[in-house]
Amino acid sequence: MSKLIIRGGKRLDGEIRVAGMKNAATPIIAATLLTSEECFLDNIPRLSDVERMLDILRSLGAEVEWTGNNSLRICVKEINPENIDRKAVRALRSSVLLFGPLVARSGEVNISEPGGCIIGNRSLDTHLFALSELGAKISRTSTEYQIRSRGLTGANIILPEFSVTATENVLMAAVLASGKTVVKIAAAEPHVQDLVAFLTKMGAKIRDAGSHTIEILGVEKLHGARHTIIPDQIEAGTFAALGAVTRGTVAIRGVEFGHLDSVLSVLRRARVNLEQDGDVLKIIPANSLSAFRLQALPYPGFPTDLQAPFGVLATQAHGTSLIHDPLFEGRLGYIGELIKMGANAVVCDPHRVLISGPTPLYGTEIKSLDLRAGATMVIAGLVADGETIVSEAEVLDRGYENLDERLRALGAEIEKVD
Repeated sequence: MSKLIIRGGKRLDGEIRVAGMKNAATPIIAATLLTSEECFLDNIPRLSDVERMLDILRSLGAEVEWTGNNSLRICVKEINPENIDRKAVRALRSSVLLFGPLVARSGEVNISEPGGCIIGNRSLDTHLFALSELGAKISRTSTEYQIRSRGLTGANIILPEFSVTATENVLMAAVLASGKTVVKIAAAEPHVQDLVAFLTKMGAKIRDAGSHTIEILGVEKLHGARHTIIPDQIEAGTFAALGAVTRGTVAIRGVEFGHLDSVLSVLRRARVNLEQDGDVLKIIPANSLSAFRLQALPYPGFPTDLQAPFGVLATQAHGTSLIHDPLFEGRLGYIGELIKMGANAVVCDPHRVLISGPTPLYGTEIKSLDLRAGATMVIAGLVADGETIVSEAEVLDRGYENLDERLRALGAEIEKVD
């Protein structure tokens, strides 16, 4: 267990760089299972979720080598599904991404229920439905899922929901299936598009990535490839919210603006001063911030992973903001922690909250709760007067590389204590 001790109320200034996207890295690492040849990946963030995924690949027989600070070589000449690290699977939600590539390449997978943040009901039904449509036979014991196939066959699949990881799973399974697969109600998030870019480099035939209908023409074999992971849009949005509420000038470098349309729209409605120059988003102090309405939606809508950091932004804005997250009923848990710090917020139901401001925040001891709520508590601590202690801070290592060090470079007084 670790804690972050933050002495807040200070103006932050300087430059911070966006890291590679965790939610792109983990499916692309899983996709290396689809070939026996070497794959080289760059801009991989050094995160606990990434390390756990690599541990699972090693247990399956993969050769994994860090060739640089953020560069990997992975080669999976042979796979032994029986040796899978079940403990690592149970600790990592992204391990669900192994379903598709393992059944596609080895024809079988026995895998435990994946772990991860508790942000609401995240059923695996959509994943299992999609794989069964391709011809996989699925059963479940009290401890694990059993997925078998003697050869996947292309199909017309209408997903029950816009599930990002289910879309990624069916993509990785369908690229080696016989015939054509059409996936409707597919997720279109940037990390889905990045996975498609990597699979295409490996020899997959995929059309219309980035839309909600994707066509895949199965091939007999994929080869190795080199790929650079996209910048993390969630980090970029988190740092933008942080810059706005700490009233400094923060330059966020390495931004892919094409992935941030809805985020930038909300920032402008909140009257955050923005400047765009190349791949740099600069946040400039504003005289005052305005209340806003925000609804989390599938891409290109506002990301559910960013509504919590924008909750802190709402506490510093004039008026009453409405935040609506219909995707997960556990995403608003952080509101209770903000109220402890002095926020004026009313949770209307598990999906909606009204936040009135501006209100001063005061340092106290609060919990991280989950990955994105943890980042939110850090932002709140940087705004608050006095000392804030964020407990269970190790959860941040799942999604933000060396966050405390990078924030200190902006002038934050933040210390990590194990």
